[in-house]
Amino acid sequence: MAEQRMGFFTDTTVCIGCKACEVACKEWNDVPDDGFVFRATSYDNTGSLGASTWRHVAFVEQDGRWLMMSDVCKHCTHAACLDVCPTGALFRTEFDTVVVQPDVCNGCGYCVPACPYGVIDRREDDGRAWKCTLCYDRLRGGMEPACAKACPTKSIQFGPLDELRERARERVERLHAEGMTDARLYGESPDNGVGGTGAFFLLMDEPETYGLPPDPVVTTRDLPAMWRWAGGAALALALAAGVAVCFAGRKP
Repeated sequence: MAEQRMGFFTDTTVCIGCKACEVACKEWNDVPDDGFVFRATSYDNTGSLGASTWRHVAFVEQDGRWLMMSDVCKHCTHAACLDVCPTGALFRTEFDTVVVQPDVCNGCGYCVPACPYGVIDRREDDGRAWKCTLCYDRLRGGMEPACAKACPTKSIQFGPLDELRERARERVERLHAEGMTDARLYGESPDNGVGGTGAFFLLMDEPETYGLPPDPVVTTRDLPAMWRWAGGAALALALAAGVAVCFAGRKP
């Protein structure tokens, strides 16, 4: 495990919606076309994160302003996708990020409903699960992820997570001092329902406005209790069967 956890801080206040991050992600990771369409409801032609959209820039039109946000896998501290994977296709890297190995994935899809953010998805043509790797290959080569490298406004910042959190808090304080009191951080707290995320955001409205769950929880949080309950139930059944055998063996 790396001494410092690496991650993303996305400052949505300086995102201009250019989608350079989406293009850079596709180019570097060889992510295929996902059927760009004109939806007639938004300038957004990719719609949402998916198996072939590992970075997605959301466009939110409000009265008097646009909100834009480059969304991505959150690389959760407690990653339910990793918990439920039966083949080991998902693993945690030395940078404390979560990566899918396509050559190990068997396409079972357990990880898809397990993700509280709806990030990981299966590709229709091969059935396997895909998502952002935080450019694992680039990190191993000492480079920053392609999306952060391509961002012209530094809306996407990459680095040690502790440094990013400190930088983000200072940014929020400055925005508040300038009268932008709606500024708030999303996902940075280790006390949230997934133990904090490796990718967090500075937002200017409620999380739901950007399509984010307001209070995500790791979907496998009850598994230990369920296994304990199942074990207790199995033991009780075994004891009951033993008692029944004893009584059955007695002479009348």
